[in-house]
Amino acid sequence: MPSRPIVISLGGSMVAPKQGIDVRYLSAFRKLVLREVAKGSRFILVVGGGSTARAYQRAASAVVPLLDEDLDWLGIHATRLNAHLLRTIFREVAHPVVVKNPMRRNVWRTPVLVAAGWKPGRSTDDIAVRLAHRNGARRVINLTDIDAVYDADPRTHRDAKPLATMTWKAFRAVVGDAWVPGANAPFDPVAARLAERWGIEAVVAAGHDLVNLGRIFRGTRFRGTLIAENRAFRIEMEQPL
Repeated sequence: MPSRPIVISLGGSMVAPKQGIDVRYLSAFRKLVLREVAKGSRFILVVGGGSTARAYQRAASAVVPLLDEDLDWLGIHATRLNAHLLRTIFREVAHPVVVKNPMRRNVWRTPVLVAAGWKPGRSTDDIAVRLAHRNGARRVINLTDIDAVYDADPRTHRDAKPLATMTWKAFRAVVGDAWVPGANAPFDPVAARLAERWGIEAVVAAGHDLVNLGRIFRGTRFRGTLIAENRAFRIEMEQPL
């Protein structure tokens, strides 16, 4: 029986920051994933749109007023471009087709499955949670440009403190319940509701810290925030910031 996959929601800012596609990061990320694949791990990689999505959204908004649906579709196609980039660099171990609909039955026998945006109103975090649920995974690792969830916005509050653990209820109290196209929340609020309903936990961690990501894979102490139901903390409190 196949092992439960490791599900990663890879922030588009890791792949396509403002400076352009980060080839050095992609090379290091690929090396780490392939090392885990050699040990028998399987991965579902869901990638965001990053600065590519925001550049197209800004450009279109500068010409005509846009609906949220327009913004979403631009973002979705940016995620699909990034996903094809990932599938290409994992060609030898990846399923040959990028998943665009997490509700469709996807039969995959390769070590890596790559997925992208689905439809308006659904973020790539949402896709990651749905694919985790359908494939028996109990955790989504959310790699982003922040190293944890904070008790206040660290960009505007110098005294903001990182949180080692929090419940989904507490998290949703901070970020709300609505999806906003292009939002920069640590985890999509709509996806948070799904994860809470299905008992799926999330780890929010810095995408660039691949040493830390290796610790998450191994189940040792890592820097980041675990979001889960209360009962999960009895296991995970051994992994504080």
